[in-house]
Amino acid sequence: MPSKAQQRYLLASAVAGVAAAIRIIRRRNMHTPPKPLPSNFPVTPADVVDAANRVKPHVHRTPVLTCNGLDELAGRSLKFKCEVFQRTGSFKIRGATNAALQAPENAPLVTHSSGNHAQALALAARSTGREAHVVMPRTAPAVKRAAVEGYGAQITLCEPTNAARAEAAQKKTEEVAGYFVHPSNEPRVISGQGTVAYEFLEQCADLDALVVPVGGGGLIGGIAVYAKWKRPSLKIIGAEPANVDDAYRSKQKGELVGHDDRDSVADGLKTLLGSNTWPIVRDLVDEIIIVDESEIKNATALIWGRMKLCIEPSAGVGVACVLSEAFRAKYPAEAYPTVGVVLCGGNLDLAKASQKLFA
Repeated sequence: MPSKAQQRYLLASAVAGVAAAIRIIRRRNMHTPPKPLPSNFPVTPADVVDAANRVKPHVHRTPVLTCNGLDELAGRSLKFKCEVFQRTGSFKIRGATNAALQAPENAPLVTHSSGNHAQALALAARSTGREAHVVMPRTAPAVKRAAVEGYGAQITLCEPTNAARAEAAQKKTEEVAGYFVHPSNEPRVISGQGTVAYEFLEQCADLDALVVPVGGGGLIGGIAVYAKWKRPSLKIIGAEPANVDDAYRSKQKGELVGHDDRDSVADGLKTLLGSNTWPIVRDLVDEIIIVDESEIKNATALIWGRMKLCIEPSAGVGVACVLSEAFRAKYPAEAYPTVGVVLCGGNLDLAKASQKLFA
């Protein structure tokens, strides 16, 4: 009869063998032919491919970076898609440009945004020779307001609530006979944001899971539509602040729910899922994991310190997720050794952010 030490060795070998077999099976499945998706989605994989070709001259193909120190902390290989290097400082230029290039000729573009989509739409409007009108909450970071004005958009300030933003934007759209481009629920925006996955999956052929910050759902919606078609076995995990967890609670309840207007250091993720993004999140996103404010701050500071990338806290939410105990428990490194994380942007007021993160 084997000794206890031999038994432990045999057990560890068996566990390692099973884990290796799982990885082989998953990687084989990863490269199975694309599969059809439900026909009731407002965006299709073909829309994402078309968007990638349409916006290619107007956006950067952002790099994928790694960090040995963060790999050690996570216990696995992390691949960071760095939309912090994108034009206007976030992924939002992808969707805004895709929408602007298909908007009615000469129509002014109107939106509401806390900053990143505002900047993106302002630049997209300027690039297509249009006016841009942006409704922003009065609490929006000064650096984002200055950038929006710098791109030539006209700003209307409102109270920092979702209802106030929507009401002011509708009024402005009627006033200027404009074309309203919702920051996340517009199908052309969703398909434009999906080009992040189009690039990422070309750059990293071995991803086992992909972690994406969730606010209004445009980014994760576009990514999920393309990625689940291209690689059905790839896990798509949303990362959301616990203070504004409408996506998490919607998934738990199986129906779209809202949240009150609580605050979060991740101000870009305070928006709600919409009628077009919710069905995609419901059906294609595997799970939403929530993280608290201290986790978000710590993860953001970690990226600043280890990778020397000045991400905004909204991007830190994805990092916090992949380092969380909840993620480790549900997606062990043995079965999911390579995980992608979208660093969605880097627009922030450095002075104020430093006070919040390092106080």
